[in-house]
Amino acid sequence: MWTVIYIAPNSKTAERIKDKLTEESFLVKLRQTNAAKQQFEILVPETELEEVQEVLKDILHSSHRES
Repeated sequence: MWTVIYIAPNSKTAERIKDKLTEESFLVKLRQTNAAKQQFEILVPETELEEVQEVLKDILHSSHRES
């Protein structure tokens, strides 16, 4: 079962996060939300959820430092 781990505000951010998670050997899917905004859900297998959360935290933290 796939689980949403993060909702990215745009496709560029979603792709960047997907690429970084894929580099860490995680399976990742992107799915555009049905909302009016161009948001994207980042999904991972439920079995990898805890591991991905740790890596995602590092990715998001490093992206805030780059801004």
